[in-house]
Amino acid sequence: MQNAGIATLGRNWCYLACDVHPDDLKAAIEGAKMMKFIGLNLTLPHKLLAVDMVDKLDESAKTWGAVNTIRFEALNQNNEWEPLGNFPAEEVRGIRSQGFNTDADAIIQSLREDLSFGLRGASVVLLGAGGAGRTAALKMASEGVKNLFLVNRTVAKAQEVEREIQQRFPAVNVRTGYPETAVDLVLNATSLGLKADDALPLDEDRFPLGKAAAAYDMVYRPAETKFLRAAKRAGCRTANGLGMLLYQGARALELWSGQTAPIDVMRQALERDVYGKQ
Repeated sequence: MQNAGIATLGRNWCYLACDVHPDDLKAAIEGAKMMKFIGLNLTLPHKLLAVDMVDKLDESAKTWGAVNTIRFEALNQNNEWEPLGNFPAEEVRGIRSQGFNTDADAIIQSLREDLSFGLRGASVVLLGAGGAGRTAALKMASEGVKNLFLVNRTVAKAQEVEREIQQRFPAVNVRTGYPETAVDLVLNATSLGLKADDALPLDEDRFPLGKAAAAYDMVYRPAETKFLRAAKRAGCRTANGLGMLLYQGARALELWSGQTAPIDVMRQALERDVYGKQ
Protein backbone atom coordinates (compact mmCIF):
# COMPACT_ATOMS: atom_id res chain seq x y z
CA MET A 1 0.00 0.00 0.00
CA GLN A 2 2.61 2.55 1.06
CA ASN A 3 5.12 1.66 -1.65
CA ALA A 4 2.38 1.95 -4.29
CA GLY A 5 1.46 5.37 -2.93
CA ILE A 6 5.11 6.46 -2.74
CA ALA A 7 5.73 5.43 -6.36
CA THR A 8 2.63 7.31 -7.55
CA LEU A 9 3.82 10.46 -5.78
CA GLY A 10 7.20 10.12 -7.50
CA ARG A 11 9.19 9.88 -4.29
CA ASN A 12 12.48 7.98 -4.20
CA TRP A 13 11.59 6.28 -0.92
CA CYS A 14 11.05 2.69 0.20
CA TYR A 15 8.68 1.48 2.93
CA LEU A 16 10.08 -1.37 5.03
CA ALA A 17 8.70 -3.62 7.77
CA CYS A 18 10.94 -4.19 10.80
CA ASP A 19 10.40 -6.28 13.94
CA VAL A 20 11.36 -4.34 17.05
CA HIS A 21 11.02 -5.62 20.61
CA PRO A 22 9.27 -3.11 22.92
CA ASP A 23 12.44 -2.90 25.05
CA ASP A 24 14.33 -1.68 21.98
CA LEU A 25 11.74 0.81 20.70
CA LYS A 26 13.45 3.98 21.93
CA ALA A 27 16.76 2.89 20.41
CA ALA A 28 15.01 2.04 17.13
CA ILE A 29 13.38 5.48 16.92
CA GLU A 30 16.68 7.21 17.67
CA GLY A 31 18.47 5.00 15.14
CA ALA A 32 15.93 5.84 12.42
CA LYS A 33 16.40 9.52 13.23
CA MET A 34 20.17 9.28 12.94
CA MET A 35 19.86 7.39 9.64
CA LYS A 36 17.59 10.15 8.31
CA PHE A 37 14.49 8.05 7.84
CA ILE A 38 11.56 10.09 6.55
CA GLY A 39 9.21 8.62 9.14
CA LEU A 40 7.84 5.53 10.86
CA ASN A 41 4.56 3.73 11.45
CA LEU A 42 4.12 1.90 14.74
CA THR A 43 1.80 -0.97 15.57
CA LEU A 44 0.88 -2.61 18.88
CA PRO A 45 2.29 -2.58 21.49
CA HIS A 46 4.44 0.40 20.47
CA LYS A 47 1.72 3.04 20.08
CA LEU A 48 1.37 3.82 23.78
CA LEU A 49 5.07 3.44 24.57
CA ALA A 50 6.13 5.91 21.87
CA VAL A 51 4.20 8.78 23.49
CA ASP A 52 7.14 9.26 25.87
CA MET A 53 9.83 8.58 23.28
CA VAL A 54 9.36 11.27 20.61
CA ASP A 55 10.72 14.82 20.75
CA LYS A 56 7.33 16.43 20.11
CA LEU A 57 3.70 15.32 20.18
CA ASP A 58 1.21 16.57 17.64
CA GLU A 59 -2.20 17.54 19.04
CA SER A 60 -3.68 14.31 17.63
CA ALA A 61 -1.28 12.19 19.70
CA LYS A 62 -1.90 14.31 22.81
CA THR A 63 -5.67 14.01 22.39
CA TRP A 64 -5.81 10.24 21.85
CA GLY A 65 -2.79 9.30 23.95
CA ALA A 66 -1.14 7.09 21.32
CA VAL A 67 1.40 7.46 18.49
CA ASN A 68 1.06 5.36 15.35
CA THR A 69 2.96 7.69 12.99
CA ILE A 70 6.29 9.45 13.46
CA ARG A 71 7.55 12.17 11.14
CA PHE A 72 11.19 13.18 11.26
CA GLU A 73 11.75 16.90 10.74
CA ALA A 74 14.70 19.25 10.19
CA LEU A 75 15.33 22.97 10.53
CA ASN A 76 15.12 25.13 7.41
CA GLN A 77 17.10 28.33 6.81
CA ASN A 78 14.59 30.28 8.89
CA ASN A 79 15.01 27.88 11.83
CA GLU A 80 11.52 26.46 11.25
CA TRP A 81 10.76 22.74 11.40
CA GLU A 82 9.83 21.02 8.13
CA PRO A 83 9.33 17.35 7.15
CA LEU A 84 12.66 15.69 6.47
CA GLY A 85 11.42 14.67 3.03
CA ASN A 86 11.62 18.32 1.95
CA PHE A 87 15.42 18.42 2.28
CA PRO A 88 18.30 17.02 0.23
CA ALA A 89 20.29 14.70 2.52
CA GLU A 90 23.32 17.00 2.55
CA GLU A 91 21.25 19.99 3.76
CA VAL A 92 19.69 18.32 6.80
CA ARG A 93 20.22 20.24 10.04
CA GLY A 94 18.99 19.36 13.52
CA ILE A 95 16.59 16.41 13.25
CA ARG A 96 13.67 15.84 15.63
CA SER A 97 10.84 13.29 15.83
CA GLN A 98 7.18 14.31 15.98
CA GLY A 99 4.47 11.81 16.91
CA PHE A 100 1.00 11.76 15.36
CA ASN A 101 -2.12 9.64 15.65
CA THR A 102 -3.84 8.87 12.35
CA ASP A 103 -5.88 5.93 13.71
CA ALA A 104 -8.69 7.91 15.34
CA ASP A 105 -9.78 9.80 12.23
CA ALA A 106 -9.38 6.63 10.15
CA ILE A 107 -11.91 4.77 12.30
CA ILE A 108 -14.53 7.46 11.74
CA GLN A 109 -13.81 7.75 8.02
CA SER A 110 -14.09 3.98 7.55
CA LEU A 111 -17.38 3.81 9.47
CA ARG A 112 -18.74 6.64 7.36
CA GLU A 113 -17.60 5.34 3.99
CA ASP A 114 -17.78 1.56 4.47
CA LEU A 115 -20.95 1.40 6.57
CA SER A 116 -22.57 4.78 5.79
CA PHE A 117 -22.63 5.18 9.55
CA GLY A 118 -22.73 8.48 11.45
CA LEU A 119 -21.91 8.50 15.15
CA ARG A 120 -23.76 11.57 16.42
CA GLY A 121 -26.62 10.43 18.62
CA ALA A 122 -25.83 6.73 18.09
CA SER A 123 -25.73 3.88 20.59
CA VAL A 124 -22.59 1.75 20.33
CA VAL A 125 -21.23 -1.40 21.97
CA LEU A 126 -17.41 -1.37 21.87
CA LEU A 127 -15.64 -4.69 22.36
CA GLY A 128 -12.12 -4.16 23.71
CA ALA A 129 -10.65 -1.36 25.81
CA GLY A 130 -6.95 -1.79 25.00
CA GLY A 131 -4.92 0.55 22.79
CA ALA A 132 -7.16 0.41 19.71
CA GLY A 133 -10.33 0.17 21.79
CA ARG A 134 -9.42 3.15 23.96
CA THR A 135 -8.66 5.31 20.92
CA ALA A 136 -11.94 4.25 19.29
CA ALA A 137 -13.91 4.94 22.47
CA LEU A 138 -12.47 8.42 22.93
CA LYS A 139 -12.89 9.34 19.28
CA MET A 140 -16.49 8.13 19.16
CA ALA A 141 -17.22 10.07 22.34
CA SER A 142 -15.77 13.20 20.72
CA GLU A 143 -18.01 12.61 17.69
CA GLY A 144 -21.12 12.79 19.86
CA VAL A 145 -22.33 9.23 20.43
CA LYS A 146 -25.28 9.20 22.80
CA ASN A 147 -24.69 5.85 24.51
CA LEU A 148 -21.40 3.95 24.68
CA PHE A 149 -21.15 0.50 26.26
CA LEU A 150 -17.62 -0.78 26.96
CA VAL A 151 -17.02 -4.53 27.09
CA ASN A 152 -13.57 -5.87 27.94
CA ARG A 153 -12.17 -9.12 29.29
CA THR A 154 -10.49 -7.15 32.07
CA VAL A 155 -13.34 -5.11 33.52
CA ALA A 156 -11.02 -2.70 35.34
CA LYS A 157 -9.50 -1.55 32.04
CA ALA A 158 -12.96 -0.79 30.62
CA GLN A 159 -13.83 1.10 33.80
CA GLU A 160 -10.66 3.16 33.41
CA VAL A 161 -11.73 4.21 29.91
CA GLU A 162 -15.25 4.85 31.20
CA ARG A 163 -13.94 7.29 33.82
CA GLU A 164 -11.78 9.05 31.23
CA ILE A 165 -14.76 9.58 28.94
CA GLN A 166 -16.91 10.81 31.82
CA GLN A 167 -14.28 13.44 32.58
CA ARG A 168 -13.56 14.51 29.01
CA PHE A 169 -16.97 14.05 27.38
CA PRO A 170 -19.61 14.35 30.13
CA ALA A 171 -22.51 14.52 27.65
CA VAL A 172 -21.92 10.88 26.63
CA ASN A 173 -23.79 8.20 28.54
CA VAL A 174 -20.95 5.70 28.99
CA ARG A 175 -20.88 2.57 31.10
CA THR A 176 -19.10 -0.75 31.36
CA GLY A 177 -21.00 -3.87 30.32
CA TYR A 178 -23.60 -4.98 27.81
CA PRO A 179 -26.77 -2.95 27.24
CA GLU A 180 -30.25 -4.33 27.70
CA THR A 181 -31.61 -2.43 24.69
CA ALA A 182 -30.87 -2.52 20.97
CA VAL A 183 -27.95 -0.47 19.59
CA ASP A 184 -26.94 1.04 16.27
CA LEU A 185 -23.45 -0.47 16.11
CA VAL A 186 -21.27 -3.13 17.72
CA LEU A 187 -17.55 -2.63 17.04
CA ASN A 188 -14.84 -5.22 17.64
CA ALA A 189 -11.55 -3.63 18.70
CA THR A 190 -10.04 -6.88 20.02
CA SER A 191 -7.71 -9.23 18.13
CA LEU A 192 -10.21 -12.09 18.35
CA GLY A 193 -10.91 -13.22 14.81
CA LEU A 194 -7.36 -13.26 13.51
CA LYS A 195 -7.32 -17.06 13.95
CA ALA A 196 -9.97 -19.39 12.58
CA ASP A 197 -10.51 -21.05 15.96
CA ASP A 198 -10.83 -17.79 17.92
CA ALA A 199 -13.94 -17.40 20.04
CA LEU A 200 -16.43 -14.63 19.31
CA PRO A 201 -15.37 -11.33 20.91
CA LEU A 202 -18.76 -11.02 22.65
CA ASP A 203 -21.10 -13.18 24.69
CA GLU A 204 -24.22 -13.69 22.56
CA ASP A 205 -26.10 -15.03 25.56
CA ARG A 206 -25.75 -11.59 27.10
CA PHE A 207 -25.98 -9.57 23.90
CA PRO A 208 -27.40 -11.25 20.76
CA LEU A 209 -26.05 -9.69 17.57
CA GLY A 210 -29.62 -9.32 16.31
CA LYS A 211 -29.91 -6.39 18.72
CA ALA A 212 -27.38 -4.38 16.62
CA ALA A 213 -28.16 -2.69 13.31
CA ALA A 214 -24.53 -2.79 12.12
CA ALA A 215 -21.27 -4.54 13.01
CA TYR A 216 -17.68 -3.43 12.35
CA ASP A 217 -14.57 -5.54 12.91
CA MET A 218 -11.14 -3.89 13.05
CA VAL A 219 -9.70 -7.26 11.99
CA TYR A 220 -9.35 -7.28 8.18
CA ARG A 221 -7.61 -10.59 7.60
CA PRO A 222 -9.57 -12.80 7.08
CA ALA A 223 -11.97 -10.54 5.18
CA GLU A 224 -14.94 -12.05 7.01
CA THR A 225 -14.29 -13.11 10.58
CA LYS A 226 -16.48 -15.40 12.64
CA PHE A 227 -17.87 -12.25 14.29
CA LEU A 228 -18.86 -10.68 10.96
CA ARG A 229 -20.39 -13.93 9.68
CA ALA A 230 -22.50 -14.17 12.83
CA ALA A 231 -23.48 -10.51 12.53
CA LYS A 232 -24.49 -10.95 8.90
CA ARG A 233 -26.65 -13.97 9.77
CA ALA A 234 -28.30 -11.84 12.45
CA GLY A 235 -29.21 -9.22 9.84
CA CYS A 236 -26.53 -6.62 10.58
CA ARG A 237 -24.85 -4.46 7.97
CA THR A 238 -21.14 -5.33 8.19
CA ALA A 239 -17.69 -4.02 7.35
CA ASN A 240 -14.14 -4.99 8.29
CA GLY A 241 -11.08 -2.93 9.22
CA LEU A 242 -9.47 -2.68 5.77
CA GLY A 243 -10.77 0.87 5.36
CA MET A 244 -9.31 1.91 8.70
CA LEU A 245 -5.93 0.47 7.69
CA LEU A 246 -6.11 2.32 4.37
CA TYR A 247 -7.08 5.73 5.76
CA GLN A 248 -4.58 5.76 8.62
CA GLY A 249 -1.83 4.83 6.16
CA ALA A 250 -2.89 7.41 3.61
CA ARG A 251 -2.84 10.14 6.22
CA ALA A 252 0.63 9.04 7.35
CA LEU A 253 1.91 9.32 3.78
CA GLU A 254 0.47 12.83 3.56
CA LEU A 255 2.23 13.82 6.77
CA TRP A 256 5.57 12.57 5.43
CA SER A 257 5.24 13.92 1.90
CA GLY A 258 3.06 17.02 2.14
CA GLN A 259 1.16 15.63 -0.87
CA THR A 260 -2.35 14.24 -1.26
CA ALA A 261 -2.28 10.47 -0.92
CA PRO A 262 -3.46 8.49 -4.01
CA ILE A 263 -6.25 6.64 -2.18
CA ASP A 264 -7.44 4.52 -5.12
CA VAL A 265 -3.91 3.30 -5.92
CA MET A 266 -3.25 2.47 -2.28
CA ARG A 267 -6.59 0.68 -1.91
CA GLN A 268 -5.92 -1.48 -4.97
CA ALA A 269 -2.45 -2.41 -3.71
CA LEU A 270 -3.85 -3.22 -0.27
CA GLU A 271 -6.61 -5.44 -1.66
CA ARG A 272 -4.09 -7.28 -3.87
CA ASP A 273 -1.80 -7.91 -0.92
CA VAL A 274 -4.46 -8.85 1.65
CA TYR A 275 -7.05 -10.62 -0.50
CA GLY A 276 -5.20 -11.48 -3.72
CA LYS A 277 -7.50 -9.30 -5.81
CA GLN A 278 -6.31 -8.42 -9.29
